[in-house]
Amino acid sequence: MHRGLATAALLMAGAAAAQDLVPYTVSGDGIERPLAAPGDPARGRAIAASRQQGLCLLCHPAPIPEERFQGNLAPDLAGVGARYTTAQLRLRVVDARRVTPASFMPAFHGTANLSRVGAAWQGKPVLSAQQVEDVVAWLSTLR
Repeated sequence: MHRGLATAALLMAGAAAAQDLVPYTVSGDGIERPLAAPGDPARGRAIAASRQQGLCLLCHPAPIPEERFQGNLAPDLAGVGARYTTAQLRLRVVDARRVTPASFMPAFHGTANLSRVGAAWQGKPVLSAQQVEDVVAWLSTLR
């Protein structure tokens, strides 16, 4: 999927969850400090599986067997918690392009350098800081 289309679709889906951006510091290839309270893996799984919020399954296959029609454009999320640290996962959810500039994965907690964003969604992140932490908590369980 084209980066602009994926970004626009995700921004439209996540607009209801939009909150102000929480500042963060990138250290190496991760974000060490949590953006919010400790994440809840069950909420994170629900966000990842949601076709209205995270839309992760649009591009990624994941160990969520009850969800049909999972993507095959991006890496499988199975085992991602064993491949990356929590800090690395957090940066990849916040803005994967900080690690892989050519990535078509949108910045889920960012508003800079986005393309084809509708006026109603400009300046709003796809996921709140707490939702990022919830998704990271779930991804960390995938060993």
